[in-house]
Amino acid sequence: MTDPVNDGNVSKRINVTLPDAVAENLEKWADHEGRPTANLAAYLIEKAVESAIEQGKFPTPTPQNKTD
Repeated sequence: MTDPVNDGNVSKRINVTLPDAVAENLEKWADHEGRPTANLAAYLIEKAVESAIEQGKFPTPTPQNKTD
């Protein structure tokens, strides 16, 4: 079964700017779980995208017409 979020493509790196309070809370949460902050952030984003897909909030890709 393929993962709808990561279909085998290479992982992408992005930069995210967070308000100080959110960043501090994320760091505390990650530290409490004994994991890197970036790892926790990636997990939370992945779960949010999965939830959006399940709730129908995720846009459906439109097929592209190819003219050969």
